[in-house]
This record gives sequence, C-alpha cells and structure tokens, in this order.
Amino acid sequence: MNMNTNIDGAKAMAGLAIVLTLLLSSGAATAQQLNRTYQDSMGRNVGRSVTDTRGNTTFYDAKGRNTGRSVTNGNTTIVYDQMGRQTGTIRGSK
Repeated sequence: MNMNTNIDGAKAMAGLAIVLTLLLSSGAATAQQLNRTYQDSMGRNVGRSVTDTRGNTTFYDAKGRNTGRSVTNGNTTIVYDQMGRQTGTIRGSK
C-alpha cells in the first residue's frame, strides 16, 4: 500500500463521517431518491451520495468509487465500508 492509497482511504473515511452527520441531521427519508454532492472549501468535488426511497445511502468519492453505504431501519443505521463489512451502528431516539 502506498502513501496515496492511505491518503485516499483517510479522505474517504472522513467524507463518510461528514456525510453520515449530514444524513442523520436531515430528518426522515423522503419518498424519492436523493442525490447529494459534497465539496471542500475550495469548491472541489470530494464525493457524492445517493439515498434510495427506503433511506439506504451509498457513498462515492470524487472519482465515483464506492466508499461505503448505510442502511437505515427505524431508528438504527448500520454503516458498511466499500467491501460490505459492517463498520458501525448508529442508534437514535424517536
């Protein structure tokens, strides 16, 4: 693994954390697909997310590579990395 791979992985995980924070603060899922694009302070594209009608979100980096996904059921969101491995669980109160 080279230095660029480590940096790309760190950026992807940081982006995923930001996206999850935004996702959880946005409230309940709507009945339509939601596409979001994320930019850094210089206006450069750093990634995007696609949320389906069931509230499941897939995250992509700036090059369009899958960086992870989240699956929400009720007040619990399970987070997976790009390989499908569970990396976290978020529980909220209703």
